[in-house]
Amino acid sequence: MKKRSFLSASLTAFLFASSGFADTGIVNFTSCITDSQSGKKEQENMENIRKQMTSLIEDTEKEIKELSAKFEDTEFLDSLSPKAEEEMKMKYQTLQEDLGRYQNQFYQVLQHAQYQLIQKMNGNITKASEVIAKEKNLDYVINKEACFYIRPDLDVTSAVINEMDKLFELESKKAKKLSDNSEEALESNVSPETPVEKAG
Repeated sequence: MKKRSFLSASLTAFLFASSGFADTGIVNFTSCITDSQSGKKEQENMENIRKQMTSLIEDTEKEIKELSAKFEDTEFLDSLSPKAEEEMKMKYQTLQEDLGRYQNQFYQVLQHAQYQLIQKMNGNITKASEVIAKEKNLDYVINKEACFYIRPDLDVTSAVINEMDKLFELESKKAKKLSDNSEEALESNVSPETPVEKAG
């Protein structure tokens, strides 16, 4: 995979070098993630997932620690019935298994969230780059990582981020409008109770 990425980057660099980088824009992919509204939102979502998983692990570790302290308390153990002690041992074992599962899920969930973040941001950067390319009459807009050196005037990162923010605000307004319309439709479908007419 790394070899393929290196060859792709090398080929890209060669092609643009041979064309003199004419009509080419360069974008800093990392800056687009860290500085754009959509990138910040995706990072916030990822941080929320991390906090939830961390909280779950910490709570389980706390329970295990409390049970471990009880096992070391001989007076407490002597006060338990054999059945209660067995139940406590089973709970301890279950918590240990849960902790191992949560730790494995933690890394898997974070990896998946990070993959989704990169994929989504890649799509957002591509859309914004297309707009900027048309505005500036660029033939290419490429990732800065594919270059060993670029002229500062070829960097269109700020323009791409601005366009990403415009698209983000537009999508946010659309989502809000759809949400408001759904609520209105739901309310209009709920008919008020029809009063019973008095027999006259």
